[in-house]
Amino acid sequence: MPYQNLRNIREDRDLRQKDLAAVLNVSQNTYSQYETGVIALTAEVLIKLADYYNVSTDYLLDRTDDPSPK
Repeated sequence: MPYQNLRNIREDRDLRQKDLAAVLNVSQNTYSQYETGVIALTAEVLIKLADYYNVSTDYLLDRTDDPSPK
């Protein structure tokens, strides 16, 4: 299952997959697989991304359209 909000927020901030891969200390290919849902997001990765973007984890998981952290 692809995570559309994860991709959209990255593109909205003019970031490349390589940039986020560096933040997470993974390869660009691994990050790409997170976005496309080939690899499941771990809790650790999800929290790091939510903190990095200052959004809710539900937003990154496409469970809501509201990016505001609760």
